[in-house]
Amino acid sequence: MASTYTGLGVQLMTTGEKAGTWGTLTNTNWNIIEQISGGYLSQALNTTGATTLAVSDGASGDANQVAHSVLNFTAALAGNVTVTIPLDVQQVYIIKNSTTEAYSVEFKYVTGSGGSVTWASGDRGTKIVYATANDGTNPDIIDATSAFVTATSTTTLSNKTLTEPKFVDGGFIADSTGAETLVFGEVSTPLNEVKITNAATGTAGPIIASQGQTNVNLQLRPAGTGMITTGTAAAHSTISSKGAYNLILETNEGTNAGTVTLEDGANGEITLTPNGTGVVAVEGSMNPSVSSTGKALVLGF
Repeated sequence: MASTYTGLGVQLMTTGEKAGTWGTLTNTNWNIIEQISGGYLSQALNTTGATTLAVSDGASGDANQVAHSVLNFTAALAGNVTVTIPLDVQQVYIIKNSTTEAYSVEFKYVTGSGGSVTWASGDRGTKIVYATANDGTNPDIIDATSAFVTATSTTTLSNKTLTEPKFVDGGFIADSTGAETLVFGEVSTPLNEVKITNAATGTAGPIIASQGQTNVNLQLRPAGTGMITTGTAAAHSTISSKGAYNLILETNEGTNAGTVTLEDGANGEITLTPNGTGVVAVEGSMNPSVSSTGKALVLGF
């Protein structure tokens, strides 16, 4: 009985044949098996139409194209193309689309209406696919890329720890629709940073200016003439210092600025301090006044 061959070209010798050549043929088989497990092939495609990956039974090397598990497709395409494999091929492939021009590349079995994998126009990514040969009429090629995190994959990650993710200038964290939620900017010589920390029950998680300079401002900047608002639309909002310290309001980061000081303490005072020869002015449309329900004198105009 003559030898038979697998779908990827491995020779299956029968007992009593190939006398004196088993060693050579077995070495060839091992070479094919090595290609199946991790062989690389850069394959130039036809610029239009179909390219069929060949099987060379009992031969190793680039002639046995379908046996290679890593394929790199190349060509300056002139139209949408297909790459086909024989119906009996079963293999896991890592395929990089390195073609150029704005056309798609479809990877499929040579006949049948089973599933195929397509690189859309402009997609130069790498895919992990497997050819099933599960049906002689309609075998499937399955795209398994989504099961892995790749440079171009859209992947949902759960319970993963990120230690040093890097964002380019203008890079962002998006919501479920892809819209920007948090955008990151950068300067040429960064020194200061922002740190967001969670908190235990009953305390607030702080947003702080961390590292860098010893005394550095934390800037909240609205867009244009917008305002910084606090609280909700359903309740009063309170701005307070953290701990037993005064709350001081001033302008221009303290340069040429008067201050409003809310003093901490059981009988803390509120002090209005103008800058230089400035005055504390109380103005109204008709009758400006200062009043108190405590001990202060009511002043009116």
